[in-house]
Amino acid sequence: MTARLNEAAITARSGDTPLHLLKTVFGHPAFRGAQEEIVAHVAGGGDALVLMPTGGGKSLCYQLPALLREGTAVVVSPLIALMQDQVAALKQLGVRAAFLNSTLDAQESSAVKRALRTGELDLLYVAPERLVMDSMLETLSEMYEGSRLALFAIDEAHCVSQWGHDFRPEYLQLSLLHERFPKVPRIALTATADPQTRTEIIRRLQLEDARVFISSFDRPNIRYAIVDKHEAREQLLRFIEEEHAGDAGIVYCLSRKKVDETAAWLAGHGVRALAYHAGMDAAGRAAHQERFQREDGVVVVATIAFGMGIDKPDVRFVAHLDLPKSIEGYYQETGRAGRDGLPADAWMTYGLGDVVQLRRMLEQSEGNEDFRRVSFAKLDALLGLCETASCRRVRLLDYFGEHLGAPCGNCDNCLEPPQTWDATDAARKALSCIYRTEQRFGAVHLIDVLRGKATDRISQWNHDKLAVFGIGADVDEPTWRGVFRQLVALGYARPDHDAFGGLRLTQASRAVLKGEQQVEMRRQLARSGKKAKRRTTPDLAGVDADLLARLKAWRTDQAREQSVPPYVVFHDSTLAAIAAVRPRDLDALSTIPGIGEKKLERYGPALLQLLFDSKS
Repeated sequence: MTARLNEAAITARSGDTPLHLLKTVFGHPAFRGAQEEIVAHVAGGGDALVLMPTGGGKSLCYQLPALLREGTAVVVSPLIALMQDQVAALKQLGVRAAFLNSTLDAQESSAVKRALRTGELDLLYVAPERLVMDSMLETLSEMYEGSRLALFAIDEAHCVSQWGHDFRPEYLQLSLLHERFPKVPRIALTATADPQTRTEIIRRLQLEDARVFISSFDRPNIRYAIVDKHEAREQLLRFIEEEHAGDAGIVYCLSRKKVDETAAWLAGHGVRALAYHAGMDAAGRAAHQERFQREDGVVVVATIAFGMGIDKPDVRFVAHLDLPKSIEGYYQETGRAGRDGLPADAWMTYGLGDVVQLRRMLEQSEGNEDFRRVSFAKLDALLGLCETASCRRVRLLDYFGEHLGAPCGNCDNCLEPPQTWDATDAARKALSCIYRTEQRFGAVHLIDVLRGKATDRISQWNHDKLAVFGIGADVDEPTWRGVFRQLVALGYARPDHDAFGGLRLTQASRAVLKGEQQVEMRRQLARSGKKAKRRTTPDLAGVDADLLARLKAWRTDQAREQSVPPYVVFHDSTLAAIAAVRPRDLDALSTIPGIGEKKLERYGPALLQLLFDSKS
């Protein structure tokens, strides 16, 4: 796997320019955003912190400098799947790349280390725990003394943050890169970091002198939608059947049990759904992940153990059946959709039970008071996103310090604006009901009291004798659910885990109860129910659907022969461009984005033959 490639292999050489390598190796006609500036800075020996959304082209920011500088670039990555896919993709381009992780046996590891020492690699991907081993550091020190280290790239750099949702303790040791190899440029990259996390990345990795490049966090191809939770599995199935039948997707659940049950239920209703969580045996997880990567139209139902580093560009939707813990988590997870730039959906069901469950988990967590305080603040920010009646994208980007300026036109609130109403009277009734029932009961019980529903449980507690019994009979149950959910989101009530999810009043509720505070809420209305139209992009303009299907089938055969995911051969967008342009010769084919010199040499004749046969 580490033998020298033939003369087409890419090596660092004087005279190459970033744009020349971008075109000839990676097949891209131009840089995007700040890529060119980042590449020039790092290739020139500078340190950098790069914040760029998933699908924005972060990998090129270190892969190109690795080819422009002498020596081997060492890429620190926390996930085996990411290493394997990126190495496979680089080898398709003729780049000498390898990885070191626990999937290799002793003989394979030795071969990689030998190739590293003898200068046969342009890029080496390594897990952080492997990097800090004495034997590895000794090898790197020898290379450093011989000026054979091109750069260090620290991918998924937010893993260094103890406040973050993907904290990896081993990342804390990566400060030694600066201490032991001060002349080697470092580039840290992440798609998710609020200002607090950015500051922590800089401090812990000793990047105080690094240039910080912050690209827009906006993913305009993703449509955001958050719906009131009511029969969540049925809502999810309807969403998949109406908008994403046959598409690849990820469904996130909070518990392993719910993952298993949801995957089985979806499979029973005709969806190609697979479960993935840390409670499964390693072989089962690996098999399901491989099917997701290498087959079309597979839906993975998972906990957050699945996803970071999954380099699958054609995920058409990410759905949440449970509330994430923070906006960072939500952004990171939804960002796995639409990496190819084509339309994708981020869809979530959300209810008061989610808030109760997460607050209970945070209150019972082993973290110190500062950790809980920050965690609650992050959850409150997410609740604000869920309950906003304005553009969700504006709210989401504002959290990361980016101001969109105008509504996006591509979220549920923009497409079907919700109504707002003066809920002051309803809020006072709901808060009074919490107080009169001694702050011990959850929303379901409280709604029954307000609506005057004579159940055995209510009679048992004599709540049918209270003054609040039946005072909300004119308000339907869905509206009351929304009232209680928004009271919690607005900070007027809070779940009490000691009372098994019972709601308690907060200090802020006094002003509402005394008539000193007006309460505005969004009215939860049923959506129109009209099937969303599939969005199209210029990438698909003029595409012959039959020809595109034949190209995908050819790609699948190629991927199966090489034991790589199909998108490692070509992305969907490249195949769509081929189907639209129908190039007649190799020169014309070379102008298609995503086809560099090595892929043109390897696949060009077969593609032209397929295009010729399609005319017959």
